Amino acid sequence: MYGANSSSLTPKFFVLNGVPGLENAHIWISLPFCFMYILAVLGNCGLIYLISHEEALHRPMYYFLALLSFTDVTLCTTTVPNMLCIFWFNLKEIDFNACLAQMFFVHTLTATESGVLMLMALDRYVAICYPLRYSTIFTNAVIAKAGLATFLRSVTFIIPFTFLTKRLPYCHGNFIPHTYCDHMSVAKVSCGNFKINAIYGLMVALLICVFDICCISVSYTMILRAVVSLSSADARHKAFSTCTSHICAIVITYVPAFFTFFTHRFGGHHIPQHIHIIVANLYLLLPPTMNPIVYGVKTKQIREGVIKFLLGDKVVLNQDK
Repeated sequence: MYGANSSSLTPKFFVLNGVPGLENAHIWISLPFCFMYILAVLGNCGLIYLISHEEALHRPMYYFLALLSFTDVTLCTTTVPNMLCIFWFNLKEIDFNACLAQMFFVHTLTATESGVLMLMALDRYVAICYPLRYSTIFTNAVIAKAGLATFLRSVTFIIPFTFLTKRLPYCHGNFIPHTYCDHMSVAKVSCGNFKINAIYGLMVALLICVFDICCISVSYTMILRAVVSLSSADARHKAFSTCTSHICAIVITYVPAFFTFFTHRFGGHHIPQHIHIIVANLYLLLPPTMNPIVYGVKTKQIREGVIKFLLGDKVVLNQDK
């Protein structure tokens, strides 16, 4: 089970235990997760297809939404199929390097998701506060560079996780009480000192999430000031309505994220472990599942695009009349 070198004991594989204490209910737990995953894949792939093929959606706001959808569907695909194999077929073993790779992609994609939400807030700020300059500021080249910079930022901050985790000795066993390889869940299996892992993880969370949330907060503060100063009630309503979908996406993403982060570090003894693990899985599944629904319901152009795709052009024309 272990391969030894001069400095540490490295297991050949880890054993993911699923949801400890609820092993007998794994099949029932898997059903809503499987349903949410199917919705997430269909919804996000549908949004990407719709935005790429519908000319009316070839705008910066929808390009950022397509980027968010791609990040979301990739994120849940890195964990859910493996989790369902644990629940359905009791396939709990995961290769040590595969575990590190899963950990890297999970944290990189969650950090990227946070960055994309920040970019979408900046997009709404420019669209509402500087509407005449909107198309010249957010060109296709700028959008591509912003998306790439957000991804590279995530990779730069997250890649040390793999080296910090790989250096640890694992002499107490290789059982991880989780459904996927999370950074701190893997580090806590070690018999070594993982204080550096905990400190660096906290630093990354502060640098990425707090920075993004501050940018989002400042953007919406400026948006609120601009909207309140509008004389027309219709204009105020229209401006607010363009932001509601994004605000819902922010709440859906950050609430379970902060719950998972803080309970892992400060509240582990007060919250049952199975609750923590279920919420950690919802943190990865809830935004990909709900974002296409929220944007589909709240955004008129996307609703019309879906109707046009399903029923044809005539239905949309009749609705406009």
